Amino acid sequence: METISIKAGEQVYPVHVGFGVIGKLQSFLQSQFPKLTSVLIITDETVGALYLKDLIQELGLDTVHTKIVPAGEKAKTFDVYYDCLSYALEKRLDRKSIILSFGGGAVGDLAGFVAASFMRGIPFIQIPTTILAHDSAVGGKVAINHPLGKNMIGAFYQPVAVFYDLHFLTSLPPAELRSGFAEVIKHALISDSSFYNWLVENITRLEDIPAPSMVEFLTKGIQVKAGVVEVDEKESGIRAHLNFGHTLGHAIEAEMGYGAITHGEAVTIGMVFALQLSERFHKFDFNRREFIQWVKHLGYQTNLPKGLSVSKLLERMKQDKKSFGQTIHYVLLSEVGQPYVRELGDDFLLENLGIFIKTGGL
Repeated sequence: METISIKAGEQVYPVHVGFGVIGKLQSFLQSQFPKLTSVLIITDETVGALYLKDLIQELGLDTVHTKIVPAGEKAKTFDVYYDCLSYALEKRLDRKSIILSFGGGAVGDLAGFVAASFMRGIPFIQIPTTILAHDSAVGGKVAINHPLGKNMIGAFYQPVAVFYDLHFLTSLPPAELRSGFAEVIKHALISDSSFYNWLVENITRLEDIPAPSMVEFLTKGIQVKAGVVEVDEKESGIRAHLNFGHTLGHAIEAEMGYGAITHGEAVTIGMVFALQLSERFHKFDFNRREFIQWVKHLGYQTNLPKGLSVSKLLERMKQDKKSFGQTIHYVLLSEVGQPYVRELGDDFLLENLGIFIKTGGL
């Protein structure tokens, strides 16, 4: 088991990573919340069917309420958010209650925002069940989607702890493995070349990742995220670097309809495009063709899905949270491990999106 300490502003909390760490949850609650009145578990249909009984048994508490929400991005709507708040009120949660977010990134975003806004904020714990959530469960970004943009309604609200039991990852379908591993790739590209080279050399299949390798790259990814959050909790500076690949990725998700493509698969396309753009400004030592071959071998699509309008994608990108005054600010690399933000014009992006469609990023 690994324990990583996350410092975000004045708050410090642990992230426990490994097989069986959920067994430490009960003692954590007893020691940190001796006057705990009730627990609300928010989970989705898929995770609930597989593991909810196990989690309740691990808690060993008298008062545990459960709220089942739709799986994936369908959980991050105003209606579901409102329904969760109503349920918390009906069950008489109070400021001595706690919310457990049990699921992937979408459930974590939703449950965290419910916790942040219920009675102006009650504690919550992240219990991730996907690779993708190694990124979203750490750092305190919680939100729901709006039809005009992803994660546009939310807050910065840190959990009191993260219990990342890798046992829950064993049942992930291939699409979710790819979705989560994309964020691992992102963390490597924005942090250092040795991490990236280790991934290329050691991860050649996502279907049967050895347990030590999974612990290695998830721990490293969380440490990268932790280092950024410690310096810039609320994305006023370098935390924007964590959005590498996300400007186009979020636009693809929104334009296709949330859930039509997984977050990580859309971000992978966005990373390929960002690498193409980066090489327009810098001749850094990076083999983009090798990168594309590697991610394709892992099962990723690397070009824009057919039928998407580049002009509509451009408009979606202008709605990105990093854009100001309808000007797109894009996260690029001057070299692996050296991300930065650059303002890019409409004509430049349209031209390069056209090139991207023709070449597939090669």
